[in-house]
Amino acid sequence: MTKPLSPALKQYLLITGNYWAFTLTDGALRMLVVLHFYSLGYTGIAIAMLFLFYEIFGVITNLVGGWLGARIGLNNTMNIGLLLQILALGMLLLPAQYLVVPWVMAAQALSGIAKDLNKMSAKSSIKLLVADNAQHTLFKWVAVLTGSKNALKGVGFFIGGLLLSLYGFNTAVLLMLLMLSLVWLLSVSQLKADLGKSKTKPKFTELLSKSRAINLLSAARMLLFGARDVWFVIALPLTLASQFGWSHWAVGSFLALWVIGYGAVQSVTPALTKSPPGGRSLTRWVILLSVIPALIALALWLQWHSEAALIGGLLLFGAVFAVNSSLHSYMIIRYAKSDGVSLDVGFYYMANAMGRLLGTVLSGWLYQAYGLIACLWVSSALLAATVLVSARLSKHQA
Repeated sequence: MTKPLSPALKQYLLITGNYWAFTLTDGALRMLVVLHFYSLGYTGIAIAMLFLFYEIFGVITNLVGGWLGARIGLNNTMNIGLLLQILALGMLLLPAQYLVVPWVMAAQALSGIAKDLNKMSAKSSIKLLVADNAQHTLFKWVAVLTGSKNALKGVGFFIGGLLLSLYGFNTAVLLMLLMLSLVWLLSVSQLKADLGKSKTKPKFTELLSKSRAINLLSAARMLLFGARDVWFVIALPLTLASQFGWSHWAVGSFLALWVIGYGAVQSVTPALTKSPPGGRSLTRWVILLSVIPALIALALWLQWHSEAALIGGLLLFGAVFAVNSSLHSYMIIRYAKSDGVSLDVGFYYMANAMGRLLGTVLSGWLYQAYGLIACLWVSSALLAATVLVSARLSKHQA
């Protein structure tokens, strides 16, 4: 007979399935918005502005959402996140003439809040489902959740483009809304009540972490993701299109495959590193990562097989970055307090969102003023700063 699943594993599978469904719609929605509004004649800058609130509200939501999760339970914050995404999709079902920039920005702001509530809830929940003495299991579960999310986001890019081609914008959005509504109903009925709810009601003044290890890890995370997005978000796709003549479809497909591969490497990180990481292993991996953008910049400056150097360097950067990201995702769950875990996790992912926002803004400005090579040098400098911060974590071994 088949052995019945343990309650903890059932909750993990439900949380993971919930997170997967949300991630697919999140990736598909981004591609739908970009392609649809490009077809309506919106400029690249105008389309970028549609996502500005998405990133800004990510910073706010992670900070406040962690506090909220500790007060009302992670099951509730996860379900609220799903419901907000459903509402955001509903806002986009209006006829094209009513989809003006402020309205779409508001819908994207709602989607950004939803995404970070969902992510914070999913990551925090795992801490509560694994025993403190089972760190190898925790490492594997976090890696699978994190890696599968990023791989599915890449799949979502493809789904968004496919749905738009087959059914048009409104029908594609409606199909995603209906699918996510079913997931929400399942989650509301099956997810454990009061998961992650703190035994004491945390005050709003407790939003900022008092843990030195978490503060250092958060600073390293902010710099790490700023270093990625300073060249990946805007400078890279524009360079591929303008300097190397790639079509929009080719750029989008390549980046989607990159994200899928990135997620796959995250999922197998425990097999690569063999043991749960501490500050020293984190420092070693980020040292390796910091060299890669500098080498790409040098190859481009010397005009040494520029396109091959950029693509090869990007693939190597993605693999090493994925390991760094997976190690980080495990360490924040390891360091976070079990009681009110979402406070620490929310603070940490607030730093992650700040890094994305910083990288996105810098990417646009640096590329316009100085080009891709400057973006790569700044990326390497930010990673060097990440090394210095990570080195201070060495005493906090997992």
